[in-house]
Amino acid sequence: MNPCFPHQYIDRSDGMIRTEKLLADKTIALLYSRVRENASLLFRLLTGSLTTDLLACFHYDLPLYRHDKKIRAMIRDLGIDMDEVLEPESIRTVRDLFERKIAYWKTRPMAHAPRSVVSPCDARVIPGSFDETDTVFIKEKFFDMEELLGRDKDTWRRAFEHGTYAVFRLTPDKYHYNHMPVTGRVMDVYEVRGAYHSCNPSAVIELVTPYSKNRRVVTVIDTDVPGGTGAGLVAMVEIVALMIGDIAQVYSDFAYDYPRDIRPGDTLLKGQPKSLFRPGSSTVVLLFQKDRFRFSEDLMENVGRKDVQSRFTKGFGRPLVETDLCVRADIGRAMETD
Repeated sequence: MNPCFPHQYIDRSDGMIRTEKLLADKTIALLYSRVRENASLLFRLLTGSLTTDLLACFHYDLPLYRHDKKIRAMIRDLGIDMDEVLEPESIRTVRDLFERKIAYWKTRPMAHAPRSVVSPCDARVIPGSFDETDTVFIKEKFFDMEELLGRDKDTWRRAFEHGTYAVFRLTPDKYHYNHMPVTGRVMDVYEVRGAYHSCNPSAVIELVTPYSKNRRVVTVIDTDVPGGTGAGLVAMVEIVALMIGDIAQVYSDFAYDYPRDIRPGDTLLKGQPKSLFRPGSSTVVLLFQKDRFRFSEDLMENVGRKDVQSRFTKGFGRPLVETDLCVRADIGRAMETD
């Protein structure tokens, strides 16, 4: 994929088409084309955990990146709104900036309709379907579901067959806490080992199914419980990328107070902080069961827009346009069941 080709998306707040400034675009293009094809051992080394840890240390933890001037420049260049940050005086390193907490209860308001499903993160989203009769059928473009959930997880794979999904791509400027998209009881939570591929659109297209090849944490939630969202089973898959060495599970029932790990049997509330990606870009995938969830109309309309220059459109040969939205924003509704 030519790194000079622009990547555009729809800003949900005003409906405008915007062009994304992709960081290290030429380097990513080189890594995922010539290096991958001609030096597979080097490619595996560069997308492994050791390289990820070293890159993260270099970019976020060395003394060079603790300088106030450097941090102010990053805030300016990335367009981060410090007015929404809790305790901005605590931002002393680049890592602090990427792991910042915000007053989400004020700056990311949430609709409290019981059957609504909300965005798990500040991200750019593409909705899709596993059903060939669906207009947004994108099977195996972003991931292989069996591989994504784990080869030994047939129960969950069968549960989401013919269902729908949404891919949420975080960029480095985003707030990197993930929040619960639904209310329900945890049925399973587990980690699947994998690599640390970039989430740059060019890398996604070149590798074809990178989201199911990366290290990830899978949480399966039953929302058909008292007080739940009523959307059946929902899987939340948190996927690491370059310079993401860890996904910290830090669920809190109120604000960011008393964070705790997640275990089967726990009841988790929609809109509350669930986890934290360490610095870098990353991705969250939500899986829904067939006929249990319907996406918001604007997301469905945007994904098929032909007037937007998306790299996903060019790479996959059909309109695939992202919508930029905020964490806790409504993305659809649980469907009524008989």
